[in-house]
Amino acid sequence: MDEAMTKFTIHDLAKRVHERSQASPDVSYTRKLLDRGVAQCAKKFGEEAIETVLAAVGDDRERLIAEAADLIYHLLVLLEARGIALAEVEAALAARTNQSGIDEKASRKLS
Repeated sequence: MDEAMTKFTIHDLAKRVHERSQASPDVSYTRKLLDRGVAQCAKKFGEEAIETVLAAVGDDRERLIAEAADLIYHLLVLLEARGIALAEVEAALAARTNQSGIDEKASRKLS
């Protein structure tokens, strides 16, 4: 594992997305995405999800890694568009660790 892989985290990316959301759309792809609105951010996330799924069923490890990176970036942009911090998603995940995945999923069907 090279040094870049161990130093850059999803938190670093979330921070960068937030910082780039404040920049001019002339210099920030993130800002351009956000300026298109939540629906367009969601659509782009969906497109990336499909590309990730297709890469997963293929036999190209590097493509899957690249598509997963795109998917995570676009998820963070979508969360930014809705004013949701990564820490809020982490808290939701942490709350789920108190029960099995099967029980947690079943409890969501009842809501």
